[in-house]
Amino acid sequence: MSRIAHPWGAPPWTIDFRPAPRALPDHVDFAIVGGGFSGLSAAAWLRRLAPGRSVLVLESAALGDGASGRTGGMALAETAAGKLPGLGDVLAGYKKILRALRIDSRLTLPGVWELGRSASAKCSPITWSDSGDLKVVRLVSGGTVDPGKVLAGLARAAENAGAQIVENAEVRAMDFSNPPRLHIRRNLRGRIHHKEIRTQQVLLATNASSLELSCLRAAAVPKLTFALATAPLSTAQLDAIGLSSRRPFYTIDLPYLWGRLLESNGVIFGAGLVPAYVGTPSRFPLGTRSIKNRALDLHRYDVHWGQAADRLHWLETRVRHLHPALSSVRITHRWGGPILFTEKMRPVFRRHPRTKQVIVLAGYNGHGVALSVYLGKWAAEALLARRPLPRWY
Repeated sequence: MSRIAHPWGAPPWTIDFRPAPRALPDHVDFAIVGGGFSGLSAAAWLRRLAPGRSVLVLESAALGDGASGRTGGMALAETAAGKLPGLGDVLAGYKKILRALRIDSRLTLPGVWELGRSASAKCSPITWSDSGDLKVVRLVSGGTVDPGKVLAGLARAAENAGAQIVENAEVRAMDFSNPPRLHIRRNLRGRIHHKEIRTQQVLLATNASSLELSCLRAAAVPKLTFALATAPLSTAQLDAIGLSSRRPFYTIDLPYLWGRLLESNGVIFGAGLVPAYVGTPSRFPLGTRSIKNRALDLHRYDVHWGQAADRLHWLETRVRHLHPALSSVRITHRWGGPILFTEKMRPVFRRHPRTKQVIVLAGYNGHGVALSVYLGKWAAEALLARRPLPRWY
């Protein structure tokens, strides 16, 4: 399905789902704000677990316009802060969810290479030049998925289970009354409509967006991160750069770099942030200054000009200098996607400070592909009072 050109560019994924057009209701049992991995997973599971309860998903733009549709599709174990108390096995849970919802995700879990520049590495299949000799340090759990197929699959599962999904429906404000009331601005075929919806409970799953609504502006920093995809590489090229095993990778030291193979044998490489990080390495990514009042509208960045274009050019230059086999490779896609960094690199999964009827789920710090879907199911269980929220704070 064709998509309108976006200032953040286009990833090499397609999302072949659009929700059925329906009028907004006056009242629902559960309102989910955000149509990404977390929100759609929660919606699908709410309807599976409580088929008699009404569920509404409100997406301010189109499904996939945020982080879920612009990720590189690396499924990692645990969180960016490691294995938190009570978290459980994220990858096993993720795999079980995709199977239960019958999603053709192209999930493969061959393990992920951690790359480093300082540690000695013997018999490394990768030897790249990138601020030093970049080599494999160890193999950890993980793999890859097709994010477009996961997002479309979650949306179909939610809608087929009876959830209503509405695109271009922005929650402009929320009254923390009993019950909560959402004030919606909906763009319907170019005409603006306003609606107030009453709901019993709310899940805010907007991640790097709507930080005022989720009360995360003083506790998290949104940034735009970047990726590019190459044209398909030959078997000889893959052997030369050490990726014939098809394992994804990421660095454990700075400057950061991650990547993976596509089914086509193209390679995705990702790195870079805007706004640029300012601070000491030990405080990455929040810096040494107070993060209060530093939330920015990431939509002011465009991958075709300014700081975002500079970061993509920097990434492309790095990729071409990693190995001679990559020096003249053709770049087919260039794009950016939002990422939300939180204090202590822990995901935010808690009640809203203004009411217990609202749960906030956000802040995956680059580990959101599997974790967001996994925690989305947990959020559904919490909304139904079938499972307590984690105690990570």
